[in-house]
Amino acid sequence: MPGENNNERVRMFVLPTLLTAGNLFCGYKAVILIATGRFSSAFPDEAFQLYREGILWILGAFVFDFLDGMIARLVRRESAFGRELDSLADLLSFGMAPALLVASIVLSEFPRLGWIVAFVYLACGAMRLARFNVLPSTATKEFVGFPIPAAAGVTMSLTLLILWLNEHERELGRWKWAILLVMVLLSYMMISNFRYPSFKNLDWAMEKPFHVLLPAVLIAVLIAKFYQIGLAVIFVSYLLYGLVRPWVRRNIRKEIELEETDDESPADKPASP
Repeated sequence: MPGENNNERVRMFVLPTLLTAGNLFCGYKAVILIATGRFSSAFPDEAFQLYREGILWILGAFVFDFLDGMIARLVRRESAFGRELDSLADLLSFGMAPALLVASIVLSEFPRLGWIVAFVYLACGAMRLARFNVLPSTATKEFVGFPIPAAAGVTMSLTLLILWLNEHERELGRWKWAILLVMVLLSYMMISNFRYPSFKNLDWAMEKPFHVLLPAVLIAVLIAKFYQIGLAVIFVSYLLYGLVRPWVRRNIRKEIELEETDDESPADKPASP
């Protein structure tokens, strides 16, 4: 009978759930703005601003998603419920919203191709999230396949950069083809077996030499000052790193991935994509 077994109660932790809700709201807001921009295509200036705001909301969802996972691990409040809710929010914020944006931007020139590429991206993103949910939760050191939040980060940061470079034209111009190709690549990478560091076990209290921390601080300042360029550099670098990671020497990988332990584990060994 329902309610007789107290062990069936779902564990829901307030702070991580609120942060996931923030992720969900950002995705919802982005979809609203992008859809409104599509219907405002007759007014390029208005559509340009709406698309730009939608991109910023998607990037905002990335911040909530990062904080959600980090805080859940810090306070040791991870749960199956949070894992499923996070994936649902990710599908909206990093799957549906970017797909809708790309479809809206390229629709005028090649409508069928735009919708097909956008849907393939969305479908691969959904499969990526489903695969993540069925993998053992203890496999925290690396992701199998390119994470969908990072995929959205690549697409949105590049689109934001192109819009910034072509701000006076209020359109992407020939760069639309580049965005389509990037979406195709990301669709494959999300369901591939390439492995990416998750940074989930990052110790924020670790000690690092000054010559390592100083460049990190300078990079953070430059990103804040020139975010249109900095965000694209970070997300694209992460994408490319997974492609070359199997051939990077272990000591260099440890520096890049901020590892301090010398213990060898199967997850640390280079994997063939």
